[in-house]
Amino acid sequence: MKHVGTGFGASYEIGSILGLRVSPTHRRMGIGLKLMNSVEEWLLRKGAQYTFLATEKSNIASTNLFTFKCNYVNLSSLVIFVQPICSPIDDLLPQEIKIEKLHIDQAIFLYKNKLRGKDMYPTDIDVILKEKLSLGTWVCYFKEHGWINLNTEENGKDITSKTQSSWVIFSIWNTCEAYKLHIRKSHPLRSFHATLSHAREKILSCLKLPVRVSMQSTFGFLFLYGIHGEGEKLGELMKSVWNFASRLGQNVKDSKLILTELALCDPLIKHVPKDSNMSCINDVWYAKSLISHADEKDELLLKGQLGNVFVDPREF
Repeated sequence: MKHVGTGFGASYEIGSILGLRVSPTHRRMGIGLKLMNSVEEWLLRKGAQYTFLATEKSNIASTNLFTFKCNYVNLSSLVIFVQPICSPIDDLLPQEIKIEKLHIDQAIFLYKNKLRGKDMYPTDIDVILKEKLSLGTWVCYFKEHGWINLNTEENGKDITSKTQSSWVIFSIWNTCEAYKLHIRKSHPLRSFHATLSHAREKILSCLKLPVRVSMQSTFGFLFLYGIHGEGEKLGELMKSVWNFASRLGQNVKDSKLILTELALCDPLIKHVPKDSNMSCINDVWYAKSLISHADEKDELLLKGQLGNVFVDPREF
């Protein structure tokens, strides 16, 4: 359960279904539909106004279950970018670019100021940033435009009044401390893990992992979240952000991948640096109303596809 805000001013209680799996030997028996109905009833009793789930666009069986049998609506289309940390990366940050870590209060203040422009975002961003799995929040900008020494008392009072013409804010989530992925030699595209998150099976199925990575017994990944950028030079900044995350990942135990997820309409999606080892997964978010809207319009689902959303790292 989580409380989300929207760019059109409304807020909702949403119950997230993070995984639905039916044993291959028991499929096509209506079990998936019964599970969905039971979960929806439970979430409704807990106060959810909507249910939310995600699946890979190419997963036709799940798509048919959600849309035709359970009456879910396509809420947003996104892309998950998966990059092995072992890929060659630039060692040095360009001299004209600076990446600086924010104090937690600065990060909360800046995010709350900017999240209102998102189509959907979690209202408890302060809780997310204070989670032990969150390694921190950074800003990336051009030195010549200022914002130097953000951590000084003078510049730390109101960082939004000094935002630059081109800048990016991002946070990093360490999934390695929550769970690990495993690739067996006999079945290189099969994952074994204890929890059910919608992304994990899809991650393994698309990886272009070098041999030295696939031989590892277990591994995890760092998730870039809360990425927001403004300005005309975002391409250079995003490349520096990606390289920074990769270098950081090299020092995190068992971390072998860098991931992020962006909506197709997010302005930053065209600036994600790509190389031959990067994989992409087309992800689709679905939602369903659990309450009656007889006396009022269903604002959330009638808005059509949401284009610029905040991807909650707790759902990975």
